[in-house]
Amino acid sequence: MDISEIIIPGDTPGIEWRLPVFRFKGNDPAAPKVYIQAALHADELPGTALLHFLCRMLRDAETADKIAGDITIVPQANPIGAAQSHFGALQGRFDLGSRINFNRDFPLISLRDRDNLTDDLDRYPAIDRLKRQLMHMALGADLVLDLHCDDESLQYAYIDEAYWPDASDLAAALAMDAVLLSDGESTAFEEAISFAWKYEVPGEKRTRLPGKLSVTLELRGIRDVYPDMAKADAEGLWRFLTAREIIKAEGVLPGKFAGPAVPLDNVEMIRSPASGTVLFHRSIGEVVAEGDLLATILTRPGLADGSMQIRAPQAGLVLTRVSDRLVRRRATLMKIACSQPSSVARKAGTLED
Repeated sequence: MDISEIIIPGDTPGIEWRLPVFRFKGNDPAAPKVYIQAALHADELPGTALLHFLCRMLRDAETADKIAGDITIVPQANPIGAAQSHFGALQGRFDLGSRINFNRDFPLISLRDRDNLTDDLDRYPAIDRLKRQLMHMALGADLVLDLHCDDESLQYAYIDEAYWPDASDLAAALAMDAVLLSDGESTAFEEAISFAWKYEVPGEKRTRLPGKLSVTLELRGIRDVYPDMAKADAEGLWRFLTAREIIKAEGVLPGKFAGPAVPLDNVEMIRSPASGTVLFHRSIGEVVAEGDLLATILTRPGLADGSMQIRAPQAGLVLTRVSDRLVRRRATLMKIACSQPSSVARKAGTLED
């Protein structure tokens, strides 16, 4: 395993950021190359734990000369966000300087312009230097996995329709509870990678990308950081890499994904119509019917008319739930994956900022 650091100068005197990068050299130049990062949202750590255990397995495989394709690992992709603590609470999702989500505003470029990403980096602020160098590394690979998590959540993935159903082996290997088929219309990391591949010839969009994969994996909830979970997830990712013949192993075959795979338009974003205290009646993993009571909001506690009920707009699987119990008006309470499109029109791109 080769270990290096990318040093990112800070935007104020005396500050610099160090980004550790682990590289495992493959023995087959024709094998797919892999890039995996975790904690781009710096407080989302299930992926960091997964990669800790995966690296142990990869070191053993490297010693046994069983790694076919080059594998690059970035266990903590956002040292800038990891240093943002506000009144004792880590703020890892948004850059406090620019107020931009760390997983948005990645450059939308053609693959042929990859090397331009790291030209003249001195003219960019630290957060953009970080994004450009992460993207530059990822575009040197064929398979790109961005490891995230939700709040309270099942395990699910965002996969561009350009890769489906070819990517069902990944969903099966990691025992995903659901797949959300994205439209590739945002500046999030995995969609910016896909954009570069789709527009390898500028102005000519490819709708299928055989041999390529760029996905976001949501590894349950933000507090689901446990050794047994991380080891099981690492073993799942190992199965995927061996089934794709990136790691040499006998008798590992692609699995079959049995969960729902639905377009983003089929996700019901359950939002609070008012501020108040949330009393949840349903939890993640439950299948609800149209009209089922999901939550009660105590808008004026103690008064006879001081609460309101929120019901399911259609049947579906409860994928996520907010951990906050005092919510603002229009806060997202749940995501429900459904078989039919939501009646609420969705703009192209991500479900949330």
